[in-house]
Amino acid sequence: MAVVGAGITGILTARELAARTPTQSIMVVEAGDLAGGASRRSAGLHFPRGATPRARAFAAYSHEYYARLLMDHPSLPIFPVDVSVVAREARATALSEKYLDHACLVRSDGTHPLVNVPADSAVWHGTGCHYADVPALTRLLAGQLRDRVELREGVAVVGLSSNGDSYTLRLSTGGTVRADRVVLAPGPWLHMGPWRELVAPLGARVKKIVALHIDQRPTEEDPVLVFDDEDAFLLPMVQRGFWLFSYTCQEWDVSPDTVSASLSSRNVAEARELLHRYAPRLQAAATAGRVFCDAYSPDGAPLVQALDSAERLVFAGASSGSGYRFAPAMAAAVADLVAR
Repeated sequence: MAVVGAGITGILTARELAARTPTQSIMVVEAGDLAGGASRRSAGLHFPRGATPRARAFAAYSHEYYARLLMDHPSLPIFPVDVSVVAREARATALSEKYLDHACLVRSDGTHPLVNVPADSAVWHGTGCHYADVPALTRLLAGQLRDRVELREGVAVVGLSSNGDSYTLRLSTGGTVRADRVVLAPGPWLHMGPWRELVAPLGARVKKIVALHIDQRPTEEDPVLVFDDEDAFLLPMVQRGFWLFSYTCQEWDVSPDTVSASLSSRNVAEARELLHRYAPRLQAAATAGRVFCDAYSPDGAPLVQALDSAERLVFAGASSGSGYRFAPAMAAAVADLVAR
């Protein structure tokens, strides 16, 4: 069995497959560095929420998975954090449907000193969130797999062909690998490999993702501040000494190989406009950041789908900027398809 892609989704998929099929040979093939793509730039924020029934089911599964993982391995770089959600009062019912019971959202009279609450809005406080150092976590989990799973970094899959009862992967090193089942977890590279024509009917698109680093030190008591109407948040990254401000950039159909890794003046202006509305005191401190991209599904829920009738070739991705949040549930869904 082969897994293409060694981000958080690929590694958790390999981990799930190894647990369910202990005698199965498993190989993970990664064109670059392990956790070197979208996982390396991820904010690693987990919300117990979802905009669709499928997304909510995936979020609930992942919530329980990460809770068990942290309980079993307390030293992992996973950091619980409370949440304060700012949203229009008129959306109170929708908010209660969107957030899972795990969030324990309750209307709050208080707010955070950094936030200006608009006159038509209110604040809800909750728990059940966390954030992770995603590349570090991915590498640690991959390290646990090395006795069980073969990991090939720096090896691209340049060809993919069906043999009826198996697939042949042609590698950039000149060799080939024959696998009875293949899982594609390419992150934002879904349109750039030998699988692009197979994946195209899924309708996924690649969008730029931008987050600014706010040069102001948060405390361990600070919650993540969610501006739900804007699909934006301020994450207190205590371990790194700054706030991360993520907003929804609307630059679509970009390429992970050509998108600039640097902030543009447009990105900074868009982010500061939102900060002016909700946290004006942070505008001047928004001086750095991170840029990459991710694949988005048509409805925002992650895709786990067989690409052939025999269910030997499975795509897992298009997590819509929430790869870390949905990765455990996607891994379980993949295993449900290929490990039976």
